[in-house]
Amino acid sequence: MKELIQTIEKLSQKLHNKVNLMEVCGTHTVSIFRHGIRSLIPSNIKLLSGPGCPVCVTPIEDIDRMIYIAKQPNVILTTFGDMMRVPGSNGSLYKAKAEGVDVRMVYSPLDALRVAQENKDKKVVFFAVGFETTSPLIAATLFEADRKNIENFYIYSVHKLVPPALEVLVNTEELKLDGFILPGHVSTIIGSKPYEVISQRYRKACVITGFDADDILQSIVMLLKQVIENTPKVEIQYKDAVKVEGNPKAVEFIYRYFESADSNWRGIGIIPNSGLKLKPEYSYRDAEKIFEIPLFQSKEPKGCQCGLILRGVKLPPECPLFGKLCTPENPVGACMVSSEGSCAAYYKYGRN
Repeated sequence: MKELIQTIEKLSQKLHNKVNLMEVCGTHTVSIFRHGIRSLIPSNIKLLSGPGCPVCVTPIEDIDRMIYIAKQPNVILTTFGDMMRVPGSNGSLYKAKAEGVDVRMVYSPLDALRVAQENKDKKVVFFAVGFETTSPLIAATLFEADRKNIENFYIYSVHKLVPPALEVLVNTEELKLDGFILPGHVSTIIGSKPYEVISQRYRKACVITGFDADDILQSIVMLLKQVIENTPKVEIQYKDAVKVEGNPKAVEFIYRYFESADSNWRGIGIIPNSGLKLKPEYSYRDAEKIFEIPLFQSKEPKGCQCGLILRGVKLPPECPLFGKLCTPENPVGACMVSSEGSCAAYYKYGRN
């Protein structure tokens, strides 16, 4: 680690301007905070946290819709643990459960399918959240549901795709980004090619990175060399897990069941072709088609800066609620809920 820091310091002396690098993976965010990496590198290299937490970028209206579905007769709503605590306009799924609504935390969509198999008199809905890493497992679960003829299983998909979001971020003038620390887990699925538009069209440095402190520091070295030499490209630091082509079989399986669609990201807005929705031929599994869900005019909590933090425009301590009204025990915004959220990571590791 010491040698990498020394290399970064030497490279920093060759920079003509301040360099802004953004990580777009929640696990990277946590690792950067945990190891104090921001304090180890020179001040002319700024690390920004982007929208790398799928729980955090799920809009409030989707939480409101899930609560509405959960309250319908003969419904069991299933979801990952973090989603239980994300605040909606009038409470969370956890609060709905406390009020007697049948909401169940699961560790896998296959667990949700098992709930459907054991409760054939109920409609079992899985709140499908995640990036490209989790979507193959959702597709596999749909395959199993059809194979076992489990007719009462449905999903509500808010899956997000990372590359389209990067295009929005590079066009955010207030960020002035020079490069990206790209997500390792997502890239094991999609490979490096989908990011080439960022390096080729927008001339931004890109490195797919592992999760240890040395991995992240090595990626910063690689990014700085690209910036100094003006040779933007997509490099793979995390070579043990990521291949250029990714996992074609997993990608093929995703698009067997899903198609890309415009999607709403909390704090960013609608991003074209940045989400996954079920193909029309699988609409019988789509909770949006099964339930008549009203429109919700949902708003961010007053004073919450989660949207600006997700875009990397503000740091968690710049939110007036941070550490006061908003804590991991009493989250006001989604960024404080998940362990991968910027606010939760900063609260745990960065306050000292």
